Amino acid sequence: MGIIELVPMPLKSRQEEQTRKKKALVIAGPTAVGKTIVSLRIAEMLGGEIISADSMQVYRGMNIGTAKASVEERARIPHYLIDIRDITQPFNVANFCVEAQAALKSIVVKEAVPIVVGGTGFYMRAIIYGPPSGPPSVPGVRHKLEQELAELGPVSLYERLKKLDPDYAIQITSADRHKIIRGLEIISITGLKVTDFTSSSPEQVSSYDFRCWFLYRPLPELYARIEKRCDEMMDKGLFEEVRELEKKGLRANSSAAQAIGYRQCLELLDSAQTPQDWQLCVQKFKKASRHYARRQFTWFRKEPFFRWINVHDKGEEATAELIAQDFELN
Repeated sequence: MGIIELVPMPLKSRQEEQTRKKKALVIAGPTAVGKTIVSLRIAEMLGGEIISADSMQVYRGMNIGTAKASVEERARIPHYLIDIRDITQPFNVANFCVEAQAALKSIVVKEAVPIVVGGTGFYMRAIIYGPPSGPPSVPGVRHKLEQELAELGPVSLYERLKKLDPDYAIQITSADRHKIIRGLEIISITGLKVTDFTSSSPEQVSSYDFRCWFLYRPLPELYARIEKRCDEMMDKGLFEEVRELEKKGLRANSSAAQAIGYRQCLELLDSAQTPQDWQLCVQKFKKASRHYARRQFTWFRKEPFFRWINVHDKGEEATAELIAQDFELN
């Protein structure tokens, strides 16, 4: 890489320095792109600590299928928002915002660099723009929607949500029953889209200066990496992990039970578990993972504060160096 000239910053008054926002990094990207490797390297370069923005890594026991950083990696670099809930405990975007803000403060107090890492677009948006607001639930409206869900199925209601609020619908799947109902409930009560309840500018709501990056690879390469990782997860014992979690109440947690990999393994658990059942499980797992990656691309294309970087072209080490240099110089 070329040499970047260091330009001294102009002197600021003490008051200006005190009111200046603390810088924080946000590293997003689709599943299997290499976020863990890049973020760990950046953390080593900058003296950073990592906040997981993954909606499933919060759960103890959901290890293999969520691709958590290993115990050794977490020993190298402090991680936050991993293993903070039991599988039976609910966790939503509002909970995430509270936990993430506490983690940011804890890291900044130590004069370390906060590095938010993940692929859950809804969570990423919440930490940058603030938690989404919305009207209180109306029992009559919710009951009607729950009845329709039972009669018509989640796919039908999801298609309705896609027509009414496509930007929100792309963040979830047709299996996210709770989010589908809540989205349609908000629209029914207010006549507004769910996405109308988010802030328009991070500068207006955040006390941090977020430097946002989206890591990507060409789709053929990414899909190959995804399929390889799915095979590796099954080889490492994802099915056995799901079987143990099912005993602890996985099915009662609708969000966790619908997570990619876990949903397919629960279906396998309910089958005769023949070789054909196993093969079908893996095929569905890979297909769902590829579709999720495509949704992540679509979601982050609409986020103007993210700069995109091709990890295939630069390599993981050079990607980390570029992001770290940019953070230090700007």
